[in-house]
Amino acid sequence: MRAAAISQAPSTVEKRNFQRVRVHIHGRLMLEDRSEHPCKVIDMSPGSVALLCNGMGQPGQKVIAYLDHIGRVEGAITRLLPNGFAMTIAASDRKRDKLAAQLTWLANKHELDLPEDRRHERVSPRKPMSTLRLADGRQYDCRIIDLSLSGAAIEIEVKPALGVQVMLGTMRGQVVRHFEEGIAVEFAVVQRPETLDSEFS
Repeated sequence: MRAAAISQAPSTVEKRNFQRVRVHIHGRLMLEDRSEHPCKVIDMSPGSVALLCNGMGQPGQKVIAYLDHIGRVEGAITRLLPNGFAMTIAASDRKRDKLAAQLTWLANKHELDLPEDRRHERVSPRKPMSTLRLADGRQYDCRIIDLSLSGAAIEIEVKPALGVQVMLGTMRGQVVRHFEEGIAVEFAVVQRPETLDSEFS
């Protein structure tokens, strides 16, 4: 119901050029005050996006978002929603064409209905030993149980609190789950396969 209501009030730019696509994509965003929040796309076009997010900016404020499968987008908040906001997407014509192609592909991908922690294939790295570093400088040796483009399950003796920002090797992320042997970390940005290969292989 909410998504339908959102699509009835597109921005002037979007009304002229773009049609929204309903997709369910996870990501992270940074508001103008530099606070970071997890987010989820309700619907999106090459010119704007509606997001569910706990962090609430104000209309006119700038936002930078890193969205799974899409990458970095930036723009400004156009209106507030009950559980998030809608924002424009500032992009060149070439970038908008690429976004249109990505959205068409994503709208037809059944894999996006998978649970959040399985939205990317998990593999066991060839080099499982790594280092987990906390924001205060403490660091711990750890073993990567499995790894995906969006995160990792780590065997480690300490269990930092949920939501704590960490560095796994050179990958920035946050602790999202505890389990018996260790923790799960979600990367702040969805990684490229070649980046993971160079880091953990």
